[in-house]
Amino acid sequence: MQRIRLRYTKRGRLRFTSHRDFQRAFERALRRAEVPMAYSAGFTPHPKVSYANAAPTGTASEAEYLEIALTDHRDPERLRLLLDESMPAGLDITDAVEARTSGLADRLTASVWELRLQGVHPVDAGRAAAAFLAAGAVEVSRKTKNGIRSFDARGAVAGLEARPAPADGPGQEPCAILRLVVRHVTPAVRPDDVLSGLHAVADLAPPVPAAVTRLAQGLFDEETGTVTDPLAPDREAVLAAPPMAAGSAAATAAP
Repeated sequence: MQRIRLRYTKRGRLRFTSHRDFQRAFERALRRAEVPMAYSAGFTPHPKVSYANAAPTGTASEAEYLEIALTDHRDPERLRLLLDESMPAGLDITDAVEARTSGLADRLTASVWELRLQGVHPVDAGRAAAAFLAAGAVEVSRKTKNGIRSFDARGAVAGLEARPAPADGPGQEPCAILRLVVRHVTPAVRPDDVLSGLHAVADLAPPVPAAVTRLAQGLFDEETGTVTDPLAPDREAVLAAPPMAAGSAAATAAP
């Protein structure tokens, strides 16, 4: 059995696609591309697909990940192209690598988010970000199926900075961009929780809902404050494979 790890996106109007909708679209793409999927056992077999930390519905993303299990070897890049052609535009398969290491989900410990705040001056966004970071704790509330839950949104935030959005032309209304780095903790702290925290500590209230995009997710490097590529260990393992083993894998891969 071969395992392939894929990176995919949610762009444009497809950001409103729910995780269940994506699952259905992806399983259709697997059938169209005639991928030799491994299936689970039991009365209702289903394709062996493992999804990792999907972004909330309504947020765009450049860094979603999943893993599939195959009954026959395929070249990862050729498989990526076939699947990408079979997916709707906006749900794009952007990267593929053969799984040579364990624990993909364990390497998704933080995310980098971009929050576009239309109608907010960058100076005001910067002051609010500074107030948020200076706070020891920022309590926010979220409605859940079990009622209202309160928790600290500050502890999970590893970085928050504001900058002006690129100018589209003279006379445009102000627009600030927040770059947010948040650790994956329990309970999960989402971008909208941070926006609630900014309102609590600095009365920052964008006049329109923020446009939110996940730019990256992976291991958080405490020394540099960056989020690393979770597929890098698999690429390194492929490159480090003995030439004979690599040649054998290539010989069994589909043309």
